[in-house]
Amino acid sequence: MIDFKQIPSPSYVLDEQLLDRNLAVIDRVRREAGVEIIVALKACAMWSIFPELARHSDGATASSAAEARLVFEEYGRAAHTYAPVYTDRDFGEILRCSDHITFNSLAQYERFAPQALLRGISCGLRINPQYSPVETDLYNPCVAGSRLGVTADELSELPAGLEGLHFHVLCESRPEHLALALDAVERHFGPYLDRIAWLNLGGGHLMTHADYDCDALIALLRAFKARHPHLRLILEPGSAFTWRTGYLVATVEDLVVNGGVRTAMLDVSFACHMPDCLEMPYKPAIVGARDPEAGERGWRMGGNSCLAGDYCGEWIFDHELRVGERIVFEDMIHYTMVKTTMFNGVAHPSIVIARRDGRIEVVRTFGYEDYKTRMS
Repeated sequence: MIDFKQIPSPSYVLDEQLLDRNLAVIDRVRREAGVEIIVALKACAMWSIFPELARHSDGATASSAAEARLVFEEYGRAAHTYAPVYTDRDFGEILRCSDHITFNSLAQYERFAPQALLRGISCGLRINPQYSPVETDLYNPCVAGSRLGVTADELSELPAGLEGLHFHVLCESRPEHLALALDAVERHFGPYLDRIAWLNLGGGHLMTHADYDCDALIALLRAFKARHPHLRLILEPGSAFTWRTGYLVATVEDLVVNGGVRTAMLDVSFACHMPDCLEMPYKPAIVGARDPEAGERGWRMGGNSCLAGDYCGEWIFDHELRVGERIVFEDMIHYTMVKTTMFNGVAHPSIVIARRDGRIEVVRTFGYEDYKTRMS
């Protein structure tokens, strides 16, 4: 068990033993389903663990020139790259760092694919099968009027040189949702499946969740491969690799009571360091705390930015909170560090790895120069 009192505050802390558990699940799916699973940097670009991830994956996927370069330089191989839009300014770098490039529209394919094809890069097209189980519009790529992907009625013929199709419609989803997505793909794009070499099933496959049925996923993928034996199937989960692998360690710096609401003021910010708590929204778990029962008044957690809505909660603790004690948020590795800001110039959490042998390694700290150099 990590001694959180020994962790500098604030810090993101990745636990290698928890990561090992996830990688074992991912290896099993790769092996038994006969599919490729690649890491999506948009969920976790913590490149200090890339050597470990590389041993348990088939590559990595990028959403920009910067991510593609990070994959190329730190993952040690070319990226699978998809971005909603490419520009003349960044496409040269994407060509240098990628071996698969997926395009969001037919116009983007016509504009940029010839350069990629000349370099032997495998080119794909993102499709919109018009099905997604995601209920929050902010995260739903198939919402009416979506800007992401080509619908079947836009596609009368496959563009010359196209080798793959790519869809991404899931978010922390289960095998039954993937089954419905594959049904939609076969229904809308079935005539094209025997004319391509690979199908990218996107992300959102939360196979490392405790309640995820990996047997059902493996059976589903095997059945699809049996219907389309020539296809390489590629999955690119983001959250699954680092799901529940670490924490955000914070400290109570003040206790504020107003109108009967008790707020513990922390040295971290929901707006800056845990933005999905406000965007999704969702309430994270805290080590040693629980949700209130009917009639109970707990503690709200308050962030350290000046945004009025920078708070979340409530939680019940088994003691009265005190200034100086640690608050440890669970499951804070995926979609946290990659989405942080330095709004207000608030202190950015350090990045820490709890090693398998019990050592605590601070791999990165942030200070004034990091804030200053982001400005002009």
